[in-house]
Amino acid sequence: MEEIKPLPDLSAEEQRVLGSLIEKSRTTPDYYPMTLNSLTAACNQKSSRNPVVNYDEETVTLTLNSLKVKGLISTATGGSSRVIKYKHNIGIVYPLVPSELSILCLLLLRGPLTPGEINSNSGRLYEFDSIEEISEQLQKLSDEAPAFVKLLPKKPGQKEARFVHLLGEQAEVKDAEPDSQQTTIFQPNEALENRIAKLEQELEELKELVNLLMDK
Repeated sequence: MEEIKPLPDLSAEEQRVLGSLIEKSRTTPDYYPMTLNSLTAACNQKSSRNPVVNYDEETVTLTLNSLKVKGLISTATGGSSRVIKYKHNIGIVYPLVPSELSILCLLLLRGPLTPGEINSNSGRLYEFDSIEEISEQLQKLSDEAPAFVKLLPKKPGQKEARFVHLLGEQAEVKDAEPDSQQTTIFQPNEALENRIAKLEQELEELKELVNLLMDK
Protein backbone atom coordinates (compact mmCIF):
# COMPACT_ATOMS: atom_id res chain seq x y z
CA MET A 1 0.00 0.00 0.00
CA GLU A 2 1.40 3.40 -1.02
CA GLU A 3 2.27 5.66 1.90
CA ILE A 4 0.22 8.86 2.08
CA LYS A 5 2.51 11.89 2.06
CA PRO A 6 1.30 14.55 4.52
CA LEU A 7 0.72 18.08 3.28
CA PRO A 8 3.26 20.76 4.18
CA ASP A 9 2.32 23.55 6.58
CA LEU A 10 3.26 26.58 4.51
CA SER A 11 3.72 30.11 5.80
CA ALA A 12 1.94 33.00 4.05
CA GLU A 13 5.17 33.82 2.20
CA GLU A 14 5.63 30.21 1.10
CA GLN A 15 2.05 30.07 -0.14
CA ARG A 16 2.51 33.24 -2.21
CA VAL A 17 5.85 32.16 -3.74
CA LEU A 18 4.62 28.65 -4.56
CA GLY A 19 1.36 29.99 -6.01
CA SER A 20 3.24 32.50 -8.15
CA LEU A 21 5.53 29.79 -9.54
CA ILE A 22 2.55 27.57 -10.41
CA GLU A 23 0.74 30.50 -12.06
CA LYS A 24 3.65 31.65 -14.22
CA SER A 25 4.48 28.08 -15.28
CA ARG A 26 1.05 28.09 -16.94
CA THR A 27 0.60 31.71 -18.07
CA THR A 28 4.14 32.63 -19.21
CA PRO A 29 5.86 29.31 -20.01
CA ASP A 30 8.47 31.04 -22.22
CA TYR A 31 9.80 32.83 -19.12
CA TYR A 32 9.68 29.86 -16.78
CA PRO A 33 11.62 28.77 -14.69
CA MET A 34 11.78 32.23 -13.09
CA THR A 35 14.58 34.50 -11.96
CA LEU A 36 14.51 35.93 -8.44
CA ASN A 37 13.68 39.35 -9.84
CA SER A 38 10.72 38.20 -11.92
CA LEU A 39 9.41 35.97 -9.13
CA THR A 40 9.50 38.86 -6.67
CA ALA A 41 7.51 40.96 -9.14
CA ALA A 42 5.01 38.11 -9.55
CA CYS A 43 4.52 37.84 -5.78
CA ASN A 44 3.90 41.59 -5.55
CA GLN A 45 1.38 41.86 -8.39
CA LYS A 46 -1.53 44.13 -7.54
CA SER A 47 -3.95 42.11 -9.66
CA SER A 48 -5.00 38.49 -9.11
CA ARG A 49 -3.68 38.62 -5.52
CA ASN A 50 -5.44 38.72 -2.18
CA PRO A 51 -3.92 40.15 -0.08
CA VAL A 52 -1.55 42.38 -2.05
CA VAL A 53 1.97 42.17 -0.60
CA ASN A 54 5.28 43.99 -1.03
CA TYR A 55 8.06 41.44 -0.56
CA ASP A 56 11.71 42.37 -1.07
CA GLU A 57 14.15 39.98 -2.74
CA GLU A 58 15.61 38.90 0.60
CA THR A 59 12.17 37.74 1.78
CA VAL A 60 11.62 35.79 -1.45
CA THR A 61 15.12 34.26 -1.25
CA LEU A 62 14.59 33.06 2.32
CA THR A 63 11.19 31.68 1.34
CA LEU A 64 12.66 29.84 -1.65
CA ASN A 65 15.27 28.28 0.64
CA SER A 66 12.58 26.98 3.00
CA LEU A 67 10.49 25.65 0.09
CA LYS A 68 13.57 23.91 -1.30
CA VAL A 69 14.16 22.18 2.06
CA LYS A 70 10.54 20.95 1.86
CA GLY A 71 11.16 19.64 -1.67
CA LEU A 72 8.54 21.89 -3.25
CA ILE A 73 10.86 23.95 -5.48
CA SER A 74 14.16 23.40 -7.25
CA THR A 75 16.70 25.53 -9.10
CA ALA A 76 17.55 25.42 -12.77
CA THR A 77 20.54 26.75 -14.70
CA GLY A 78 21.78 26.15 -18.19
CA GLY A 79 22.00 27.49 -21.69
CA SER A 80 23.76 30.82 -22.16
CA SER A 81 22.71 32.15 -18.77
CA ARG A 82 24.25 31.55 -15.35
CA VAL A 83 21.34 33.25 -13.59
CA ILE A 84 19.70 30.90 -11.09
CA LYS A 85 16.06 30.24 -11.89
CA TYR A 86 13.35 28.59 -9.85
CA LYS A 87 10.56 26.11 -10.57
CA HIS A 88 7.93 24.37 -8.45
CA ASN A 89 7.89 20.62 -7.80
CA ILE A 90 4.47 20.24 -6.21
CA GLY A 91 3.11 18.32 -9.21
CA ILE A 92 5.98 15.85 -8.77
CA VAL A 93 5.74 15.53 -4.98
CA TYR A 94 1.96 14.98 -5.13
CA PRO A 95 -0.02 13.26 -7.93
CA LEU A 96 -1.83 16.40 -9.07
CA VAL A 97 -3.09 16.90 -12.63
CA PRO A 98 -3.05 20.35 -14.31
CA SER A 99 -6.71 21.07 -13.51
CA GLU A 100 -6.15 20.39 -9.79
CA LEU A 101 -2.93 22.41 -9.76
CA SER A 102 -4.78 25.34 -11.33
CA ILE A 103 -7.44 25.29 -8.61
CA LEU A 104 -4.79 25.13 -5.87
CA CYS A 105 -2.91 27.96 -7.54
CA LEU A 106 -5.95 30.25 -7.43
CA LEU A 107 -6.65 29.39 -3.80
CA LEU A 108 -3.00 30.06 -2.87
CA LEU A 109 -2.99 33.45 -4.60
CA ARG A 110 -6.53 34.71 -3.99
CA GLY A 111 -7.71 33.06 -0.77
CA PRO A 112 -11.06 31.28 -0.38
CA LEU A 113 -13.14 31.10 -3.58
CA THR A 114 -16.48 29.76 -4.77
CA PRO A 115 -16.64 27.39 -7.77
CA GLY A 116 -17.99 30.32 -9.81
CA GLU A 117 -15.07 32.55 -8.83
CA ILE A 118 -12.63 29.79 -9.73
CA ASN A 119 -14.37 29.43 -13.11
CA SER A 120 -14.18 33.15 -13.88
CA ASN A 121 -10.50 33.44 -12.91
CA SER A 122 -9.05 30.18 -14.26
CA GLY A 123 -9.04 30.89 -18.01
CA ARG A 124 -5.31 31.54 -18.38
CA LEU A 125 -4.41 28.60 -16.14
CA TYR A 126 -6.75 25.87 -17.37
CA GLU A 127 -9.86 25.73 -19.56
CA PHE A 128 -12.60 24.05 -17.53
CA ASP A 129 -15.64 22.89 -19.46
CA SER A 130 -18.12 24.01 -16.82
CA ILE A 131 -18.62 25.00 -13.19
CA GLU A 132 -19.84 21.44 -12.64
CA GLU A 133 -16.41 20.16 -13.64
CA ILE A 134 -14.81 22.54 -11.13
CA SER A 135 -17.19 21.33 -8.41
CA GLU A 136 -16.22 17.73 -9.20
CA GLN A 137 -12.53 18.61 -8.98
CA LEU A 138 -13.06 20.40 -5.67
CA GLN A 139 -14.95 17.39 -4.33
CA LYS A 140 -12.09 15.11 -5.37
CA LEU A 141 -9.50 17.41 -3.78
CA SER A 142 -11.47 17.45 -0.54
CA ASP A 143 -12.19 13.70 -0.44
CA GLU A 144 -8.78 12.27 -1.29
CA ALA A 145 -6.07 11.55 1.25
CA PRO A 146 -4.49 13.88 1.98
CA ALA A 147 -7.25 16.41 1.38
CA PHE A 148 -5.98 19.55 -0.38
CA VAL A 149 -9.09 21.71 0.07
CA LYS A 150 -12.10 22.00 2.32
CA LEU A 151 -15.47 23.72 2.14
CA LEU A 152 -15.88 26.66 4.50
CA PRO A 153 -19.22 27.32 6.16
CA LYS A 154 -21.23 30.14 4.63
CA LYS A 155 -20.87 33.54 6.23
CA PRO A 156 -23.92 35.71 6.84
CA GLY A 157 -24.99 37.30 3.55
CA GLN A 158 -23.00 34.91 1.37
CA LYS A 159 -24.94 33.12 -1.38
CA GLU A 160 -22.32 30.43 -1.91
CA ALA A 161 -19.82 28.74 0.37
CA ARG A 162 -16.15 29.09 -0.47
CA PHE A 163 -13.37 26.53 -0.67
CA VAL A 164 -9.99 27.02 0.96
CA HIS A 165 -6.70 25.17 0.47
CA LEU A 166 -5.14 23.12 3.28
CA LEU A 167 -1.47 23.91 2.60
CA GLY A 168 -1.12 26.12 5.66
CA GLU A 169 -3.04 28.58 7.78
CA GLN A 170 -4.26 31.78 6.22
CA ALA A 171 -4.91 35.16 7.73
CA GLU A 172 -8.48 36.37 7.64
CA VAL A 173 -8.80 38.17 4.31
CA LYS A 174 -11.64 40.63 3.92
CA ASP A 175 -13.76 40.34 0.83
CA ALA A 176 -13.06 43.12 -1.64
CA GLU A 177 -15.63 45.88 -1.22
CA PRO A 178 -16.67 48.05 -4.14
CA ASP A 179 -14.98 51.43 -3.95
CA SER A 180 -15.80 53.70 -6.84
CA GLN A 181 -13.03 56.16 -6.05
CA GLN A 182 -10.36 53.45 -5.85
CA THR A 183 -11.66 51.85 -9.04
CA THR A 184 -11.36 55.16 -10.85
CA ILE A 185 -7.82 55.79 -9.64
CA PHE A 186 -6.39 52.32 -10.17
CA GLN A 187 -7.36 49.55 -12.52
CA PRO A 188 -5.00 46.55 -12.14
CA ASN A 189 -3.78 45.23 -15.47
CA GLU A 190 -2.56 41.64 -15.22
CA ALA A 191 -1.41 41.54 -18.84
CA LEU A 192 0.73 44.65 -18.30
CA GLU A 193 2.21 43.23 -15.09
CA ASN A 194 3.06 39.97 -16.89
CA ARG A 195 4.73 41.99 -19.65
CA ILE A 196 6.78 43.92 -17.10
CA ALA A 197 7.84 40.64 -15.46
CA LYS A 198 8.96 39.34 -18.87
CA LEU A 199 10.99 42.50 -19.54
CA GLU A 200 12.60 42.28 -16.10
CA GLN A 201 13.61 38.69 -16.74
CA GLU A 202 15.00 39.54 -20.19
CA LEU A 203 16.98 42.40 -18.64
CA GLU A 204 18.35 40.03 -16.02
CA GLU A 205 19.52 37.60 -18.71
CA LEU A 206 20.97 40.44 -20.80
CA LYS A 207 23.02 41.61 -17.80
CA GLU A 208 24.32 38.09 -17.35
CA LEU A 209 25.31 37.90 -21.03
CA VAL A 210 27.20 41.21 -20.75
CA ASN A 211 29.03 39.90 -17.68
CA LEU A 212 30.01 36.75 -19.59
CA LEU A 213 31.36 38.80 -22.51
CA MET A 214 33.34 41.05 -20.15
CA ASP A 215 34.88 37.99 -18.46
CA LYS A 216 36.28 36.73 -21.77
